[in-house]
Amino acid sequence: MYVIGGGPGGLAVAAALVDAVAGTPLATRVAEAADKAAAGAAGEDHFVALAAARTALMGSAHDALTARVADVTGRPAAEPTAPRTAAEEPAVHVLAAARAWLCDLARAGWRGIDHDLVGGAAPVVSALLPDPALRRQATLLDGFAAELAASCPGATLEHVPVRRWADLWSRALLLTLPGADRTAAVSTATGRLLPLGVDLQEHATAVQAQVHAVFEPADGTAPRLVRAAVSAPKPDTVVGAGLWQLLRPRMSLLAAAGEGRSVELDAMPVTAEGDLLWDDGRARTGEPADPFATARVILSTAADPVTAPLDRHPSRIAVPVLLEGYATERADDGALALTVAGHRLAVDTDRIPAAGPLTPEAVAASGACLGLLRWDAGEFVLQPLAVETTVRKKTTAVHAGAWAGGTTDKAGVRAEKAATDAVSVLRERAGKLLRT
Repeated sequence: MYVIGGGPGGLAVAAALVDAVAGTPLATRVAEAADKAAAGAAGEDHFVALAAARTALMGSAHDALTARVADVTGRPAAEPTAPRTAAEEPAVHVLAAARAWLCDLARAGWRGIDHDLVGGAAPVVSALLPDPALRRQATLLDGFAAELAASCPGATLEHVPVRRWADLWSRALLLTLPGADRTAAVSTATGRLLPLGVDLQEHATAVQAQVHAVFEPADGTAPRLVRAAVSAPKPDTVVGAGLWQLLRPRMSLLAAAGEGRSVELDAMPVTAEGDLLWDDGRARTGEPADPFATARVILSTAADPVTAPLDRHPSRIAVPVLLEGYATERADDGALALTVAGHRLAVDTDRIPAAGPLTPEAVAASGACLGLLRWDAGEFVLQPLAVETTVRKKTTAVHAGAWAGGTTDKAGVRAEKAATDAVSVLRERAGKLLRT
C-alpha cells in the first residue's frame, strides 16, 4: 500500500491501519482495501476507504489532543452546528476526474511519480478553478501537484515526506466525494471584537495573515474565540515587512490589530467553526484594547470554536493561551523552551515572522507570553504572538503583528522602505508586460 506507507514499508503500514480500525464500522472495508492495494488491484472505492480510515485516525488523535488542551485551559467548547447541504453537487464530472488522478497517483506510489503523471493534475485544476464552490479543492490539488512536481522523479528522492503527502492525498481524495465539502453553517456576529494576535503564514507564492480574537456579542451572551484571515498572492522577492503591503488594502482588521484597538462588528458573517467572513463595510475601528488585558480578563471564559470534521487533524491545532510566571531556558543548539508549573514547553521560534519586532531574544527575556498552543513532532509547542518584557523597569509589550498597520519603529521603517522599492519595481514591470 504505497500511498500510506511509501515503498517497501507500505504493507506494514497498511496492516497497522487495518489493526487501528479493527472493531469499528470501517474494519471490513479497510481490510479488503488493504488486501487489494497490496495485490495491485485496488479500485477507486478501495482508495477512498483507505483515505477515510487515515482521516478518521487523524481526527481521533486531534480530538484526544484538544481534550487535553481543554483540561488545561478550562475553557468551554462552542455548540456544534450542522452544516448545510448544497442544493446540488457542483461539477460532479470534474471532481470525478480529480479522483481518478489521485487514484493513479496511489497506484504509482511516491517512488513512481514522474512529470507525466503529476502533469495530469493541470487540466483538472484548470477546470476546478473557475467555480468558486470548488476553489478549495482546486487550491489543494494545485499545491499538492506543484510539490510533487518539484520532487520528480520520485525514484531519485533521498527522503519521501510520507506522512505529509499521505495527509494531502487523503484530504484531496475525500474532498472530491459528493457531499464531503458541505457548506459551513453561517450566522452573523454583532458586537465587539478584541484582537489577541496575528499569525503570519508565508509561502514562496502566497501569504496569509490570520487574526485570532475574542468576540463579545452585543446581546450579552458568552464570549467566544474567532478568527479572521486575509491572503494574497506574492512574488518570492517580497519578504519581511513587505508582506504587510500586500495584505493591508484587503482588511481593516490588520490595522486595528497592529494599533491595539478593538473593532465593532455589525452583522459580520461568521461560520460555525469561528471563522469571520470579513467585510470591511461591516466593521468599525473602536477603542484601544490591550491584548494582554483581554487575555487576562476574558480569554479563560471564551468558548473554543468547533472544528469541522475534515479539518480534524493534529497539525490544525492552534489554541490561544496566555502564559505567565514561567522560566526560560536555551539549549546548546539554541532551542528555546519555557518551564511552566514544572512542565517544559518548547517554543517554536521558526514561526516568529521577520515582518515584526518580536524576536526569540524578546521571548527569552519575557515574563508573559500570548501565543498559540500547537502540536508538532509528537509534542506540544508554543508559537509566540506577543510577549511582555521589562525595559528600564517598565513593562513593554512586543507583538509579532505590530507592523501590520504601519509603524514608526526605526527597523520597521527601514524594512518598509526596502519593501516599497521592491513592490514598486515589480508593479512597473507588470505594467509594461500588460501594455505589450
